[in-house]
Amino acid sequence: MSEAVQSSPVLIGPGSHVVMHFSIKLADGSAADSTKVHGKPARLTIGDGNLTKNFEDCLLGLKTGDNREFTLAPEDAFGQPLPENIYHIERVRFSGDTPAEVGAIIAFGQPDGREIPGIIREVTADIVTVDFNHPLAGQEVTFAVEILSVEAP
Repeated sequence: MSEAVQSSPVLIGPGSHVVMHFSIKLADGSAADSTKVHGKPARLTIGDGNLTKNFEDCLLGLKTGDNREFTLAPEDAFGQPLPENIYHIERVRFSGDTPAEVGAIIAFGQPDGREIPGIIREVTADIVTVDFNHPLAGQEVTFAVEILSVEAP
């Protein structure tokens, strides 16, 4: 009988293909996002630009089955809110289909056909203030990850 050869686990490194569940929690403990809610884990390749370098750095060296939590400062996660991402748009540009209501998130079409979300922060008689910063900008966040699989590049 031949002995089974134990292979060492694949560790997350540059170019690794990773399948994982993650949750994002705010400083007050509330959940901002979780892949477990929909039962669909995230799939990514380390270094493909879908995650910030700081987030990817926290994943390096993990392997299948690992569960970790790490907290990132705003600068290391979604950044600080930038004043240049706040726009003041004439209220007449909004319609019944997309009413201007504080707190609403509306997709705005760009010249290249992409859509970006904006959060309505203020509505006056004539002007709607729209914030195009990431909704979690300026917040410390805690990521909880469960690594489901790791494949070498």
